[in-house]
Amino acid sequence: MSAGAGFTLGRLAEVLDATLDAHPERVVTGVATLASAGPTDVAFVADRRHLEAARVSRAGAFLTSPEVTGLPAPMLGCRDPRRALAEVLALFHPPTLPAAGVDASAHIAADARVDPTASIGALAVVESGASIGPRVRVDPLVYIGARAEIGEDSVLFPRVVIYAGSRLGRRVIVHAGAVIGADGFGFIPASHGHQKVLQVGIVVVEDDVEIGANSTIDRATLGETVIGRGTKIDNLVQVGHNVEIGEHTLVAAQVGIGGSARLGANVVLGGQVGIGDHVKVGDGAVLAGQSGVAQDVGPGARLTGTWPRPVAQAMRIWLAEEKLPELIRSLKRVEERLQALEALAIKSAGARQ
Repeated sequence: MSAGAGFTLGRLAEVLDATLDAHPERVVTGVATLASAGPTDVAFVADRRHLEAARVSRAGAFLTSPEVTGLPAPMLGCRDPRRALAEVLALFHPPTLPAAGVDASAHIAADARVDPTASIGALAVVESGASIGPRVRVDPLVYIGARAEIGEDSVLFPRVVIYAGSRLGRRVIVHAGAVIGADGFGFIPASHGHQKVLQVGIVVVEDDVEIGANSTIDRATLGETVIGRGTKIDNLVQVGHNVEIGEHTLVAAQVGIGGSARLGANVVLGGQVGIGDHVKVGDGAVLAGQSGVAQDVGPGARLTGTWPRPVAQAMRIWLAEEKLPELIRSLKRVEERLQALEALAIKSAGARQ
């Protein structure tokens, strides 16, 4: 059972489907790091590298893998400790739901549709024809453009901008400062400089997507820019016009995806990856941080570098690069010996004549 603001270890073991080696009645009231945890905290032991820190920790209990032993407090042995940590954090830090209703300072167009269970914060703007679904949370200073649609249980943090016509599915989370539906970067050369190509498409964000702070997703020139269901986008990511990202893809911070690129499902992009215009990345591909991609990537590929190479090959090249100075010196010595042998051979041939 839970006790006050905490939980007994026995109850946590039930919820996590974990093994518990001692003290099911002990109550813990929070989650903390190994270094800062006290007797009423649960701490997380990510792997064996952290065992020494765990042995001197003051934590009241540990989340571990089942094979870990010998720690100074009860252990909750979990088949997947990282997932268990996520579940425990959710238990101790349930979301705070704002009261339904519209703040008096918000501006709601007369023909906008706002579900009565939604919460609209101070100075938010909802333009003509926009639709806000059940239990949506719109924080202060959010702008929602004309005809935009926000699906049920979605959350828009402060200063989010949703341009006209954009469509967000259910349970979408958009963090502070993100911009959805700005114009794509479309220009053509003209006698007077660069002529803007009107961007008249939209952005479609499917269910259960999360978009990080200050990320931008551009509207399509024509048609749709699409972010697939369950995809998670980190902070400071740029998604160009007409891009399509498949389901459950992970995009780390500072990634840039050029216009009309196509990413499959379950793709992983490390930090600062660059994807060129019209490039296709197959399902399950993994691109390590700072990879630059100018050509199509097949399904399941694991690449790194600029231009990216298969990881094993790239590692061999990096190791070889460290040896280049000595290899050059060795090559010079070989060349010198070869020249000496050639000179000796010429001299010997002359003497025989």
